[in-house]
Amino acid sequence: MLNAADQALIHDLVGVPSLSQRRALAKIITLLESTRLDHRKRADEVLNALLPKTGKSFRIGISGVPGVGKSTLIETLGLYLIDKGHRVAVLAIDPTSSLSGGSILGDKTRMERLSVLENAFIRPSPSSLTLGGVAEKTREAMLVAEAAGFDVVIVETVGVGQSEIAVSGMTDMFVLLQLPNAGDDLQAIKKGVMEIADLIVINKVDLDPNAAMRAQAFITSSLRLLGFQGNPDHASHDQEFWHPTVMTMSALEGKGVPELWEKILHFQHLQKTNGKFDVRRQQQAGAWMWDRIEAGLKNAFRNNVAVQELLPTLTAQVNQGRMTASVAARRLLESMGHEFF
Repeated sequence: MLNAADQALIHDLVGVPSLSQRRALAKIITLLESTRLDHRKRADEVLNALLPKTGKSFRIGISGVPGVGKSTLIETLGLYLIDKGHRVAVLAIDPTSSLSGGSILGDKTRMERLSVLENAFIRPSPSSLTLGGVAEKTREAMLVAEAAGFDVVIVETVGVGQSEIAVSGMTDMFVLLQLPNAGDDLQAIKKGVMEIADLIVINKVDLDPNAAMRAQAFITSSLRLLGFQGNPDHASHDQEFWHPTVMTMSALEGKGVPELWEKILHFQHLQKTNGKFDVRRQQQAGAWMWDRIEAGLKNAFRNNVAVQELLPTLTAQVNQGRMTASVAARRLLESMGHEFF
């Protein structure tokens, strides 16, 4: 049951664009990210109340190695879209230190021109050591931004490497940024993040146009190869289906932004026409449910009284080499009253 404070937040969130709406959006995302049990229950109620107003945006995931220009591209694209009448929400994920547990959360500072506009909302969130380049509550934050009326939601990942694919499982389109001198043709055909990208953008073409052209050729060839051995849709030449493409641009100079948006719109049109748009979202919703189940089970395991009693002893035995890790894990799991593996 929603309390009066949460009802007021929802009222401000779904109202007209204003300072109150932005404040409500920030407060609800903070509530979602809280680890307190009472806050999580409140967040569930708020999300369920907002659900009918979600799903109307286009969700874009943007990834790439650190220094590839993700923030610059997002700001340049965001300014371009706002000029065209769109409202843009950016969920920027910042890496969390494994030593201190802290995050800088500096993405908003990088997008200083975009952050001051009324039709833009930028929310940096810590990854909190969540794998895949996104934060634990990124999916929920997207729904809240949609309920606030933002019709383009961009998720900027941490940017750690080739295994950073979680963002493709929560967005409508996955855009991968590459540098002109990112590697040779062997690097281009490495599987992982490359084969699930919907669009690959060679950024910073202004630094070395010739290298950018070579990289475009390498990656285009590799996508054809991956298409024959991977996703069958990639190998098809049916114009009703999207085939991953490679383009070059300079986000710093603003060159290639209209072409980028044109490709995004073309992708969106094809996906909605051939039915893949709805299928992708349905699959993501199911995967999201199982992701939360797994997170809940892990949390329940850690907080189980029997597990907490056994954990110090078994951990010490594993560390001292007197018990294998697999045996210790099985005993801890069986202490919850169930038989595992």
